[in-house]
Amino acid sequence: MAESVYKIIELVGVSTESWEKAASVAVERAAGSLRDLRIAEVVQLDMHVEGGKVTLYRAKIKLSFKYEEQPAGAGA
Repeated sequence: MAESVYKIIELVGVSTESWEKAASVAVERAAGSLRDLRIAEVVQLDMHVEGGKVTLYRAKIKLSFKYEEQPAGAGA
C-alpha cells in the first residue's frame, strides 16, 4: 500500500429533525467540495432549546479526507 496523508477538519451539522440528520448534512455538504472523504467521527451532540422545546439538533463531526498537495504553480 502506498503512503498516504489524510487531513481532518471539524464541521457542525444542524437539523430540525435529529442528530443523525445533522451529521449527515455536514458530510453531504462537505462532499460537495472535498474529494476522497474517508471517516466521519461524531465528537459532540447538543440541542438548541427554546420555550422548553428542542428546536435544533447539532452534531459536531471530525471528517477526514485524502490530502493531495497541489503541484507548484497550480492555482496561481
